[in-house]
Amino acid sequence: MRRPESLSRTPRTLDVEDPRRDVLADLLGASLLRNAIYRRLDCGAPWGLRIPARGGITFYVVARGSARFEIDGEPPHALSVGDAIFIPHGTAHTIRDAPTTIPEPACDGASRGGAGRGHLRRFGGNGAPASLCTGYFPFSGQPPVLLASLPRVLVSCADAPARSPTMTATLQLLVAETMTAGPASTLVLQRLAEVLLVQALRELAARSAGDPRKLAAIADPAIHNALELIHRDLATPWTVASLARRAGLSRSTFAERFTTLVGEPPLQYLARWRMARAGELLRGSAARINEIATSVGYASVPSFNKAFRKWQGVTPSAFRAP
Repeated sequence: MRRPESLSRTPRTLDVEDPRRDVLADLLGASLLRNAIYRRLDCGAPWGLRIPARGGITFYVVARGSARFEIDGEPPHALSVGDAIFIPHGTAHTIRDAPTTIPEPACDGASRGGAGRGHLRRFGGNGAPASLCTGYFPFSGQPPVLLASLPRVLVSCADAPARSPTMTATLQLLVAETMTAGPASTLVLQRLAEVLLVQALRELAARSAGDPRKLAAIADPAIHNALELIHRDLATPWTVASLARRAGLSRSTFAERFTTLVGEPPLQYLARWRMARAGELLRGSAARINEIATSVGYASVPSFNKAFRKWQGVTPSAFRAP
């Protein structure tokens, strides 16, 4: 009998994309392991909140009405429908309807899982209404250097020429989801918030103009290429010369440009990120310490232990202990 042709066919393999093989994705994946998003805030004038400092990135999106954002040392920002504002360092701030309104102190509360789908937080008076979508991304440990250099406030206005259509669409989806919450709405909002943050950072990098406070390292092709190499393969024994060669620059030019745009020399950045990745693996995996040491570029456990203690302040074993 003739054999079926299918017996001789080899199944095709489909490669799975590593979500961490990108600089920005790796930074956010290691530093912002989760996000919290609040229920929609429905306000009536007069209304105002004073938010204390917190370790993470806070954001607001105006879904209805208007709001006034204030942070010490900077001019106030007038926000209208469709505007989004990010506070990258979790700096204490005030958001209210008017400069004469006395804001109420606010703090993070417990999850309101039993309150029912679509439950809102209402406060203020009976005047002009406003609705805000707000949340934050808490940092896991110290923020990476590239994010630590961000400005204190990022504003994305609905009518700004630099705003991308995809960011506008994401904001519209986020607002619509808060207005008509459905099953798994919290999960949808969390994912939209993550997309919104990435898009805001992309826009900031696109208009960097060499300013390290605006993620210019991501926008610079040579330095971005070097960062990609570091993040993609921490186990490689990189040197300034080898990174410069791969970036297509002389050693001195590369070292100077990297330090200016990133905020620290190449090998210091490499060492810092190796320890950040090692800390993530220690807490999030069951891999043995020698395996983790090898994966981040250390040939021996003693040298890894010494470097880890220098950067993290404790030994790998103590860091992993609950």
